[in-house]
Amino acid sequence: MMAVFGSSSPRMLLQTFANKRALVPILVALLWGYPATRSLVSGVLSDAFLQVSAFVAATLALYYGISHSFSVKGIQNWVSSKAYREILFASVMGVLPGCGGAIVVITQYTKGQIRFGAVVAVLTSTMGDAAFLLISQRPQDAVIVLSVCMLVGVLSGLFTNQFLPAPKLSFGEREGKPEPYQTPSTYMSSVDVWISRINVAFWGVLIIPMAIIALLIAMQYDMDQIPWLSADGVHSLGAMAGFVCLLLWALSARSDRYSELARENDNELPRHWMRKVAQDTQFVTSWVVVAFIVFEIAMLLVGENDFMFSGPWLSGSILLAALIGLLPGCGPQILVTSFYLQNTIPMSALIANAVSNDGDALFPAIALAPKAAALATLYSFVPALIAGYGYYWIVEMP
Repeated sequence: MMAVFGSSSPRMLLQTFANKRALVPILVALLWGYPATRSLVSGVLSDAFLQVSAFVAATLALYYGISHSFSVKGIQNWVSSKAYREILFASVMGVLPGCGGAIVVITQYTKGQIRFGAVVAVLTSTMGDAAFLLISQRPQDAVIVLSVCMLVGVLSGLFTNQFLPAPKLSFGEREGKPEPYQTPSTYMSSVDVWISRINVAFWGVLIIPMAIIALLIAMQYDMDQIPWLSADGVHSLGAMAGFVCLLLWALSARSDRYSELARENDNELPRHWMRKVAQDTQFVTSWVVVAFIVFEIAMLLVGENDFMFSGPWLSGSILLAALIGLLPGCGPQILVTSFYLQNTIPMSALIANAVSNDGDALFPAIALAPKAAALATLYSFVPALIAGYGYYWIVEMP
């Protein structure tokens, strides 16, 4: 094994570690080692892994395991025959947790197989990876938010096809460009190969036992009743496993671009689908850890009452959340969802962010059809404000 690593040049090793993702585990390690924040960080790492990562990994394993061997060509042919079927299909694909469904629709659009209204529908309905966090923590709220997203997605898609202008795709400009969510073939160093193998091994070993433990914790089961486990031992294991997730996510970076921080690894579905499960779960875990630590430290610095949106700021949080939704990638949206889970922002703001954000699907859209991406983002921002403020005025306004 040492010989394999030794064959990599020092330059390749520097490229592996010189990335923006590496800042996350470094800063977390420093805070973990600092006495005043040690307990805080340990608790965040444990909660992130046991309450979110285990759920996300189990869900993605089921999703990718099925989709890896299931052909959807027949469904796509049936859907593309009618415009309203495209809208319904796109909205359903968008409301699925994660960004895979939205990327499938974007792929079909760039090939000229569906209409622009479906793109608006999927980008409006998708909540991206933030949906995993919301479902795992507050499933009853997730039902409300995702239902609103799907309804707004259907209405926005139908309205777009009927009344709004659609950009023209120039297929000649796309010649030679890679398909969405895929990258050109690049050299894989021995370090990259071993990190990839460790990813698969780590989750292959832990995914089932951690899912069982997470389920027991969610059911308020006393872990001290298990002879070979204890509550303290489980949380310590969860904290260590959570930090390993940060390390593996940082070491899996392939460039120093913003997209490396804001979305999952942009490679096509690997031969071993468990690798994709590992990559996506580690991304969600890392941003959940960052979001929770930011919130906890902010609470320590400014106090709980000063950190909450209230009074006139309550409605202002809706506009702010919708604007954050314009940022590409799922990372910032996970941060917004974590603020909602900590009761910092109202559900109306979360709805505005969920409708406004386009998740990772915006990256391939920008790469292959920038005009369409910009227009679809604008078309999804307006419904986000309507949905957010509509929910605020109808349900939340005192």
